Amino acid sequence: MSGDGEEELAAFVALHGAALRASGVPGRYWESLCRKLRGEVFDAGDYFGIMQVEEVDEDEEGDDEMEEEFKKKPNPGNEPCFKVIITNENGLQASNPNSVFLIDHAWTYRVEHARQQLLHVPGLLHRMTNLMGIDFHGEIPDEGSIEQVLREMWKYNQTYQLSQGTAEEKVPVWYIMDEFGSRIQHSDQPSFATAPLFYMPQQIAYTVLWPLRDLETGDEVTRDYAYGETDRLIRKCVLLPWVPNEVLDVNCFTPEPSDEYYQAILAENKEKLPIAINPPVYDKDKVFKVFTDIQQVLNNLTHPRFVFTDNEGEADILYNFSHFKDYRKLSEERPEVMLNQFPCEALLTVKDCLASISRRAGGPDGPRWLPRTFNLQTELPQFISYFQQRDRRGEDNHWICKPWNLARSLDTHITNSLNNIIRHRESTPKVVCKYIENPVLFHREDVGMVKFDIRYVVLLRSIKPLKLYVYDVFWLRFSNRAFSLDDLDDYEKHFTVMNYAPGVTLKQVHCEEFIPLFEKQYPEYPWTTVQVHIFKAFAELFQVASAKPAPLGICDYPSSRAIYAIDLMLKWDTSRDGKKIMQPQILEVNFNPDCDRACKYHPTFFNDVFST
Repeated sequence: MSGDGEEELAAFVALHGAALRASGVPGRYWESLCRKLRGEVFDAGDYFGIMQVEEVDEDEEGDDEMEEEFKKKPNPGNEPCFKVIITNENGLQASNPNSVFLIDHAWTYRVEHARQQLLHVPGLLHRMTNLMGIDFHGEIPDEGSIEQVLREMWKYNQTYQLSQGTAEEKVPVWYIMDEFGSRIQHSDQPSFATAPLFYMPQQIAYTVLWPLRDLETGDEVTRDYAYGETDRLIRKCVLLPWVPNEVLDVNCFTPEPSDEYYQAILAENKEKLPIAINPPVYDKDKVFKVFTDIQQVLNNLTHPRFVFTDNEGEADILYNFSHFKDYRKLSEERPEVMLNQFPCEALLTVKDCLASISRRAGGPDGPRWLPRTFNLQTELPQFISYFQQRDRRGEDNHWICKPWNLARSLDTHITNSLNNIIRHRESTPKVVCKYIENPVLFHREDVGMVKFDIRYVVLLRSIKPLKLYVYDVFWLRFSNRAFSLDDLDDYEKHFTVMNYAPGVTLKQVHCEEFIPLFEKQYPEYPWTTVQVHIFKAFAELFQVASAKPAPLGICDYPSSRAIYAIDLMLKWDTSRDGKKIMQPQILEVNFNPDCDRACKYHPTFFNDVFST
C-alpha cells in the first residue's frame, strides 16, 4: 500500500471506524471498502446475479426438497419471486479482502414525506411499483398505487439516523435498497451480512454487503432480516412482515416492570439521589437570588421577592433548562438551595416510564385516563397478541407510535398496519399507544368538527406530603382539518401541534372564550364537571408517581419544586352505569415546558409560579 493510500485509509477509519465496528464489518474489508467508496465502484454485477424463481406446478415432477426450500423463503412483496445467487465462476472467499460490496439506495425518505415524494418525484412511483411487484401501468401517479407502495414499503425499507444535528435532523431516515439489494432474501442461516454506512465525504448512505462464509457458484445470497435477535419469540414477532404468523397464545397482560427496570433507568440517566435533609425554613421577608438560563424567566419574573444573579454559587434558587444530575452533592453541600426539578421525575416525563408507573392505578390495562400503551422494546409479543385479538373481534386497530422522549410530535406516526409498527421498533426506542378513534371534537366555524387538545400547567410543590397545584388558565390547540379516521399521514387532520410546523395556520382560542363555546356545543357537559374529571386524573397520576420510594417513584426531596405541562384530550366513553361520558386521556407530561403563550397572555405567569 502506498503512503498516500495509507493516509487515505487512516482518514477513512478516523471518520468511519466507529460505525464499521458497531456494524460488525470485519477489518480486513476496510481498505477495499475505502477504495470502492472513493471511486464509487459498484462491482456486485461481476459476482452476483438476480434469478426469477418460477412457482413449480403441483403436478410437475420436481425436486421436492427444492420446492420445500422455496416455500420456506419469505419473499418481500408480491409475486414474482426473486433470489440473488453467486454467478462468478470462482465463487466467493470470505477471507479475500476484496469480498465487500456496495449497494446503492433507490429511495431515501422520512416517513412523513413519503406520500408527497411518490406523487411528485419523477419516476419514483414507477420504480417502486416495479421493485415491489405492484401493477402500475399509468404515467400519472394514482392514489391506489401510492397506497399500495406505502403499505408494502415496510417489507423493504431499512433505517438509520444521524447522531448529530437538530431534533428534526435526528428523526430516523428510511431507505429502500436498489433492485439488487431488495432481492436478497431472508434466511435464519444467512450467507451474507449487510449494514448501512453514511459516507461522510459525499454525505451519502450506502449499504455494505459482505460474506459470512465461503460460497460457490450458484449458492444463494441471503441475509437475516432479524439480525441480532436471538430470542425465538422475538424473532418470530420481528419477522411477521415477511412470515405471517399468529401470536394469540401470548398473554397480552403487561404488569408493571420489576424494580431492576427502574434502577437501570436511574443508572442510565446518571442521576445521583440526594441524602435525606430537613425541609429548609426561610425568613418571611427573604429576597431570593435566582440563577437561571431560561430567557422566558429572565424576561418575565418581576416579583420583588426574587432577584437574578449570574453567580450560581450564591443562588437560593436554581432554575435550569437542562436536567440536573448530582442531587447528592447539592443535598450534602447546599441543602437549602431550591431547584426546579425532582430526582426521578423522568418517570413522568418519558413516555415508556409514564405508562409503566400508571399501571399502579389501573392494573395491567392501565388506568382509564391513559391510552393503552405498550413499550415496543420490551412488550412486542404482548402488543402483537393484543393487536391480533382486536383484529379478530373486529375492533378499531388504529395506533400511534411515539419516540420515548421527543417532543413536538417529531417521529410520531398513526397507522393501522401491524407491519409498520413492528418495523418502527428498529429505529428509535418507541411506545405504541391506542389512537383515540372517538375523540370529543370541537366545531370550528371555518373547518368543521376538529380534534383539539388541552394543556394544563401543574406545579409540584412537594412529594411528602403530596402538594400539587394547577394553574387556573389552560391552553388549547386545534387541528386545521375536520377529523375522520383516514388520511393517517395528514398532519393537519390528526395533530394539534401547529406552532412548529412551517407555513401552517395556528388557531388560537383563549380558555375564557372556549368554555362558553364548548358548553354551547355540549350543553349536557358543563366544563366545571369535565374539569373535575381532569383534575382527578392528575391527582391519581401524581399519587402513583410518588407511591414508591426513589428510584421507583419521584424522589421526596424537600428543596425540589417543579413545573410540568400536561397535554390531554377528551374521548367518548361509557361509565360503569352505562352513561356516555367525556373521559380525559393524558397524552404526555412535559418537563420545562415552553411558556411563551403563558407569558404573552398572562404577564404575571412566572410571578405566580415562583410565588407558589
